[in-house]
Amino acid sequence: MTTNAATGGTDIGRRICERREQVGLSRAETAARAGVAPEYLAYLETTADPNPTYTTLIRLAAALGTSVGALSGAGLNMPPGQRDAAETPVLTSLDPAECRALIAAGGVGRVLFVEPGRGPVAIPVNYRMDGDDVVFRTAAGSSVADGIRQASVSFDVDQLDEALGEGWSVLLTGSASVITDPAELDRLKSLSIDPWAGGDRPTYVRLRAHQVTGRAIRVRG
Repeated sequence: MTTNAATGGTDIGRRICERREQVGLSRAETAARAGVAPEYLAYLETTADPNPTYTTLIRLAAALGTSVGALSGAGLNMPPGQRDAAETPVLTSLDPAECRALIAAGGVGRVLFVEPGRGPVAIPVNYRMDGDDVVFRTAAGSSVADGIRQASVSFDVDQLDEALGEGWSVLLTGSASVITDPAELDRLKSLSIDPWAGGDRPTYVRLRAHQVTGRAIRVRG
């Protein structure tokens, strides 16, 4: 499975590139079949904001022996897991380096901890990586800030591609702490962690992972 890091971080570029690799075509061969310039195909596969026309998608789908929906991710507004599984899925384990490469760009993950009086919970947060550490923001006095004061905390990041029937998940387990050093707080502001939930979230949390594991579902070509 081609990772976002290899395709500019876009789903449509990743789908085009991965389908091309599955059918054993080079970029030049695919471009020739689709009637587009190789440079334009490279742009679609690697740019952070591709915007191919519907006609281009039809040509690429025909060249790659697939559908426009498969390339564009039609139906991705459905609840996750509602589409049928792929015909030839392969479940593989990811090593720590592969896991860190997948989560390096940041995004949304879930911090997992035991909430007093309730038990295990998973709270979604926007995060960034600071070296090998996960950093996120939360509200002062929140259940997250209180819950991480335990021996072990986990953090989960995953991605599903319903169109291809592929996906991956990464789980980090370690210790978390609230950052209080003023100099460190000033430096971490440059990470631009912007919680989608909004509101005042001045508390920065760092998770140092002692164990990193992951799994990926790939489609056998």
